Amino acid sequence: MNRTEMDQLIAKAVKKMIVEYKGNREDINHFLKVHNYARTLGILEGLDEKALFTLELTAITHDIACPTCRKKYGNTLGHNQEIESEALLRPFFAEFNLPADVLERIVFIVTHHHTYTKVDGLDYQIMLEADYLVNCDEGKKWRVDYQAFKANVFKTESGKFLLDSMFPELRDPSGVTEQLLDKVNK
Repeated sequence: MNRTEMDQLIAKAVKKMIVEYKGNREDINHFLKVHNYARTLGILEGLDEKALFTLELTAITHDIACPTCRKKYGNTLGHNQEIESEALLRPFFAEFNLPADVLERIVFIVTHHHTYTKVDGLDYQIMLEADYLVNCDEGKKWRVDYQAFKANVFKTESGKFLLDSMFPELRDPSGVTEQLLDKVNK
């Protein structure tokens, strides 16, 4: 499969997920942002084309279970998403004719994307980091755990750079670093 064919399948997945979310713009915007950060981090971290393709499809579908979880559990807790995702992913991708290893990797990462231990590859690592970047931006509850996530979850240099660049107030809540930099730069 060449890059153009991969890009066509990625666009098809985006379109299909938008339909799946039935106009829920919050969910749609979330997965689009996660996809963009995942792609950016994947490129910055040097993923090969196949791994980047797999990561992009994973990012697009990572929250596929959210509508089901809202109906079934009344929430979208990560554990519930991980339980419900596989049964939705296989039919979603049936018409894509993906290589078996690509599909299995997508299923594995999506069904573990709220599990922060035993990360077994750069694609999985990047997925965790991209999702956190967006979650932290979208909700204050994620910001409480900023230092713990930075210390324990973020492993890529590009992910750490984006995290610190996007949330300087969390990196240094007192503002001391920014004040010192302001004095130095004057």
